[in-house]
Amino acid sequence: FPKDSVVVNDKDENGCLASAGYVWSKVNKECVKGFSGIQLNPMDKPDNEDETLSAYVLFNEDASKAEIFLPKDTTSIVLSRAGEGKPWVYNDFQLIPWKGYVLKKGEASIFAGDGEMGKKVTETDTEQ
Repeated sequence: FPKDSVVVNDKDENGCLASAGYVWSKVNKECVKGFSGIQLNPMDKPDNEDETLSAYVLFNEDASKAEIFLPKDTTSIVLSRAGEGKPWVYNDFQLIPWKGYVLKKGEASIFAGDGEMGKKVTETDTEQ
């Protein structure tokens, strides 16, 4: 039974293929793989291997905005910063550039990462 005969329309409102793990990046205005960008692990699990538990950060071109993809959240949060070396802020979220990055919500540090990019996944990696 040829798999091409099954028509699946699961693109989101921005045309990203959700079933393939693509999400809309508000700062880069394109579909990106959900687990790309800079990986931040939960503070209580710094050696976390399960990428679905991690948060991911993407920056816009001049790094004035940071887009955070939180685990199990379908929409991202965009944080902005006042200038170089300052944290990116949105409501009670703060992304602090410290030994990589630390994401705080209120007073609590909830995610941290060394600033290394996660596995950059392009469409060619997913073809069978």
